[in-house]
Amino acid sequence: MRAFLFFLVTTSNLFAQSLKYPETRQDDTVIDDYHGTQVADPYRWLEDDNSEETKAWVKAQNEVTFGYLNKLPKRTEIRTRLEKIWNYERVGVPFEEGGRWFFNRNSGLQNQSVFYVTDSLDSEPRILLDPNSLSTDGTTSVTETAPSPNGKLLVYGLSKAGSDWQEFRVKDIDTGKDTEDVLEWIKFSGASWAKDSSGFYYSRFPQPKEGAALTEANKNQTVYFHKLGTPQSEDRLVYERPDQPDWGLYAYVTDDGHYLTISVTEGTDPKKRVFYLDLTQADAKVVELLNDFDAAYNFVDNVGSVFYFRTDLEAPRYRVIAIDVTRPERKDWREIIPQTEDKLDSLSIVGGQLLCEYLKDARSDMRAFDLEGKLIRQIELPGIGTIGGFNGRRQDHETFYAFTSFTTPGAIYRYDIATGKSSLYRQPKVDFDGSVYETKQVFATSKDGTRVPMFIIHKKGLKLDGNNATLLYGYGGFNISLTPSFSIGRAVWLEMGGVYALANLRGGGEYGADWHRAGTKLTKQNVFDDFISCAEWLQKEGYTSSKKLAIMGGSNGGLLVGACMTQRPELYGAALPAVGVMDMLRFHKFTIGWAWKSDYGSSENADEFKALYAYSPLHNLKPSTRYPSTLVTTADHDDRVVPAHSFKFAARLQACQAKDGPPVLIRIETSAGHGAGTALAKVIEETADEWAFLHHELGME
Repeated sequence: MRAFLFFLVTTSNLFAQSLKYPETRQDDTVIDDYHGTQVADPYRWLEDDNSEETKAWVKAQNEVTFGYLNKLPKRTEIRTRLEKIWNYERVGVPFEEGGRWFFNRNSGLQNQSVFYVTDSLDSEPRILLDPNSLSTDGTTSVTETAPSPNGKLLVYGLSKAGSDWQEFRVKDIDTGKDTEDVLEWIKFSGASWAKDSSGFYYSRFPQPKEGAALTEANKNQTVYFHKLGTPQSEDRLVYERPDQPDWGLYAYVTDDGHYLTISVTEGTDPKKRVFYLDLTQADAKVVELLNDFDAAYNFVDNVGSVFYFRTDLEAPRYRVIAIDVTRPERKDWREIIPQTEDKLDSLSIVGGQLLCEYLKDARSDMRAFDLEGKLIRQIELPGIGTIGGFNGRRQDHETFYAFTSFTTPGAIYRYDIATGKSSLYRQPKVDFDGSVYETKQVFATSKDGTRVPMFIIHKKGLKLDGNNATLLYGYGGFNISLTPSFSIGRAVWLEMGGVYALANLRGGGEYGADWHRAGTKLTKQNVFDDFISCAEWLQKEGYTSSKKLAIMGGSNGGLLVGACMTQRPELYGAALPAVGVMDMLRFHKFTIGWAWKSDYGSSENADEFKALYAYSPLHNLKPSTRYPSTLVTTADHDDRVVPAHSFKFAARLQACQAKDGPPVLIRIETSAGHGAGTALAKVIEETADEWAFLHHELGME
């Protein structure tokens, strides 16, 4: 066995030594002064995604990367298995509007899910919108589907090649034909219909400069009302704040059609302002109901003039309050559901009840309350996992939800409001036996003594001999919670004999506002310490060893992987940073990057620059250091985290890697973006490349 493993490691080194990375020009004249510190940026030219030099570099890097990946012995076998297991029917949670039911469905290997409509849940559905027919390669995706209150029209958003930019169109549901309504330059916006179905509210940005749509900073979002049958140029301005270019504006019409609520954000900070407009009054002005920006205020629903909110005001794990807009003073606010030991993660008002999802150590827990906050029942769930759904209206008698776990594909359940009983509605059939695997939750101790939860999934009977290929995944940012969910890619990894570990790090939202803030700005290093502690725990407990451990994360998780592999390169055998934020000194200069200052801070501030510079992956790579086998992944249409982050990081990593070190490659997908809406065929190809890379680099049997 040892001889076999030695052979694999040796051939990996030979592979790496035979690699010849593309020459990457360094411009030593590019130097910035940050509060008296001189910082060189020799690869600044790679930020220009339109230049011929950058395009040539991308082509050269892909030739090297795919030349390496195509030689990996298990790549074809893994891809075949991924395609086979992915070929199963997937149906979304159904919802009702205007007397009709709507849901998404994928027959198996369709690049994009298809949107269906039916007059009842017992009738045969028909295709309303098939994005697979909109592009030959499946790279056009649907981002928004909003049926009108009368059930006759559908607003839908389209994204091309994975971009965050959306184009809104309107479809006649009876005929299936599009109207002449076309709206452009929409990003980070939903569509919310007027009660009479005459038009809808949405948010848009100014049209970017020619050639800068994928890089220009997104500022000055504005709320408009689009009246059906009119050109976008005639849309009515509802609300703008040119004096606050960083404000994000999200408009929503209440179910009774009485109010338009406008949630106001500043970057990605959970704190919000909430304004409203009385739609029953022709001359009404926008009322600034909550304008202190002192807490998160998530509008839930209204009962007449009483607005219900989920908030972390004086409650870091969230509570429910009610504000009567006719008496908006704080002394008149009412607490409906107080804070508990568990985080209140979401809620809805359905059938006259408050249906509340809590997180208990990152697992879903459901409870039903009346509108005055009296507990009606603990809602029994199918197991330990994650739910999604429980949406509807106050007059509904039932609702639907999806339930999933690490080894159970997402089944859909019907929930009766009156009885509190769930019944199975749809269950997928997947060629995967989850019963041979076990899931456990453990707690690692971080550098400062904080207990960090981690889920571990592996085959039953695993030997803790330190010889198991293990993939540690994390995120740790922006108040986002990682909870149990089923993944085809993860299922194949488990079938390959791999161990999968998911770490719930500070910076996330698993335990509320305090947990999130403990991993932001000047305390961001806590996130990396948590992840490193989880890696050390896995090795100490015998699950794996440094040569058999891989780390993976995307976006903010890509930053996580980049920071941890530069701080502790000896701790891992492989690293998969995906679409990561790698240049922490310049992230705010592109597209929506400025909005991340609430989590990261900014190099414009001296104290925050010092913290950012200390962990910025790009700036902490050191020459002649042996870094783990690395496959950086990004995409040419990523306008969330622009690919320049990965370009510059990969160029610097290749320059710094020890001469006898393992491969450090970058895989650049074309006609794809940050991840959402990526064609399934591309997802399968990328996952096969990642797993084949890990299979080879970690010496898996």
